[in-house]
Amino acid sequence: MVAKNRKQTGKSPATQADRDKSPLVSPPGKSNIRRPGREGKAFTGSHPNGLSGIRHKLGLTPSAVVKLGITLLLAALTGYLHWYHLSQLFENDRHFSHLSNLEKEMAFRTEMGLYYSYYKTIIEAPSFLDGLHMVMNDRLTEYPLVINTLKRFNLYPEVVLASWYRMYTGVMGYFGIPTKMCWSINRGEGLTPVDSCEGMGDPAYFYVACVFLLNGVMMSLFFIYGAYLSGSRLGGIVTTMCFFFNHGESTRVMWTPPLRESFAYPFLVLQMLLLTYILRTRNPSRTAMVALGISNLCFMLPWQFAQFVLLTQVASLFASYILGYLGAAKMQSILVTHMITLGVCFILMFGNSMLLTSFYASSLVSIWAIVALRDRFAQVFRPGIVIWVMQVMAWVGSTVLLKFMLSTVLGASDDAHISGLIKSKFTSYKDFHTLMYTCAAEFDFMELEVKSVLTKIRAFFLFQQFVPFQTIQDVVRFLRDGGKASGRSDDTVCEPVTLQLVYHSLQLVAFAVLAILIMRLKLFLTPHMCIMASLICSKQLFGWIGERFKHQIVVFAVMAVMAVQGVANLQAQWAIIGEFSNLPQEELLDWIQDNTRTDSVFAGAMPTMASVKLSTGRPIVNHPHYEDTGLRSRTKLVYSMYSRMSGETVKRNLMKLGVDFFVLEDSWCTRRTRPGCSMPEIWDVEDPQNVGKIPLCTHMSRNSRPHFTTVFSNDIYKVLKVPKVTKDLR
Repeated sequence: MVAKNRKQTGKSPATQADRDKSPLVSPPGKSNIRRPGREGKAFTGSHPNGLSGIRHKLGLTPSAVVKLGITLLLAALTGYLHWYHLSQLFENDRHFSHLSNLEKEMAFRTEMGLYYSYYKTIIEAPSFLDGLHMVMNDRLTEYPLVINTLKRFNLYPEVVLASWYRMYTGVMGYFGIPTKMCWSINRGEGLTPVDSCEGMGDPAYFYVACVFLLNGVMMSLFFIYGAYLSGSRLGGIVTTMCFFFNHGESTRVMWTPPLRESFAYPFLVLQMLLLTYILRTRNPSRTAMVALGISNLCFMLPWQFAQFVLLTQVASLFASYILGYLGAAKMQSILVTHMITLGVCFILMFGNSMLLTSFYASSLVSIWAIVALRDRFAQVFRPGIVIWVMQVMAWVGSTVLLKFMLSTVLGASDDAHISGLIKSKFTSYKDFHTLMYTCAAEFDFMELEVKSVLTKIRAFFLFQQFVPFQTIQDVVRFLRDGGKASGRSDDTVCEPVTLQLVYHSLQLVAFAVLAILIMRLKLFLTPHMCIMASLICSKQLFGWIGERFKHQIVVFAVMAVMAVQGVANLQAQWAIIGEFSNLPQEELLDWIQDNTRTDSVFAGAMPTMASVKLSTGRPIVNHPHYEDTGLRSRTKLVYSMYSRMSGETVKRNLMKLGVDFFVLEDSWCTRRTRPGCSMPEIWDVEDPQNVGKIPLCTHMSRNSRPHFTTVFSNDIYKVLKVPKVTKDLR
């Protein structure tokens, strides 16, 4: 920036044995085996007021209170450090505080801009309810359709943030407290100056700040998670350091704040922490199950892909049950909690059929039935590996059958592309929609260089070989004993600590499979590896190293080895210095705003259409949220511009959609991420009869006549005016 001129705008106590088994407040190695049903019998009489009263109600000794306080203080510190780290990376990358409102909106590319546009709609509406009505009766996103975007796009985060923003600015305005500072920014290079605002009163700044605060809380939960799992605060430190050292492979929230995972993943961490507590506790209370359900709901509501993660969780728990680690009663309680959560989410999502027709929903029903029929399985099949195999086969078969039955009955096909995507991973199958996914790096197989980065944390996991080895020993012992535990009803076959380790090991394997198949989902694998790394501090697993001092020396030695590459990774992130600028798109959006009617309909590349809707408010016919069968069909028609079809055919496609202007980008015509992945090559799969012809987009970049009229062009974009529809096309 060349210059800037500033201007201001306006229970009762538990037993001592129970207290000693809380890993957050006790020495490492103590398992948390509390019995909520027995609380309330050890003490009578009135409790003191203040902090002492709280201590008595929690059933903690003074030393336990101090230890818990230290744990929470360290958790808060790690959360603050992560919030600061995210904020600085985002600011360093884009110089966000010095961007104009238009530049801030352009910085939210692709589906990020689409999500942010609904937040903008609600805060700019006359009232919150008016804004909510507008997003629930949206006429701009898929012209001429009227859709409930809250149902389609998991927009509860935007609704909540918009309500908070309106309340915040309303309260601050009532008391006359300024909420933002604005500057006039001289951009140089002959460009006109722009106003740039910073502070919680700026909509974009408020939005991003809330996302980073939420992910700061997530890091606090990570610390508590690692400490609880390992039974040591040092385990929490190991988990957070591992996360920071592999930050670029653990999250992308610092680059893409509005993505759904930025809102959903912190609640998954909370959900898995609560699940760990439930697995460790022999008789979890109803309060714990309710908390699990609420965290489950908060994870599912913001993200359409949450169902796949929860499917792996349920599968891991089912495997723990089959192997004899998890009792039937607890398994059924967890399944019922998932079912209730799914039902509530289905209601809050206005009957989104993708929830009921998912493999996750079918899996819940099939596993519940298998557990309910466990006695029948025990009567029919031999104990041991035979009954294991039959239960797995029953689960897979019934889940697939029930999923496709529900899809047929409900007439749902929105998730058909998922089956095609999975099929393309294991066969040579490909079509237009699967190639649109697999040609994007984040949906392809995990890259080799990513694998090499992840192996840099292998030092931690050399120690963890003891965990699966112990599991294998237990399985062999189980088989040797004739599978006597397979007929169990309510009792767990092993200690809760062993159960939680088995579950986390299986969950790690499941996340690894997801990451290998779809690289985008490595964002679940790496953090879970960091959580598992905390087990190096577990006295139960690694007490054989020696006394506490020797154990800690080993931990610090491994952390020092990790720090060599980890600090280099952090320095590489801190070295990213940039400033967002996209002058060609700024020219395009300014032209649209000044030279087209407010009801003019646009079509083009999905990322660009999100920006057009966000910054100009013009109706669009396609957008980046690809999880709807109707939208996929619309996008295919729009993208015929990048095929080898005739101009007349493409013109008719656009006229049928009611398009007034098409935004042509030469880069989409020529870009090729790898062989077979340019747009003309993708179309060759669907349109083999035209293979070998020059793509239509190439002709249009030279001369748009006679089918279209060029009304705007710059180095990147060309706007083509589409003729009005005639009566014979209506």
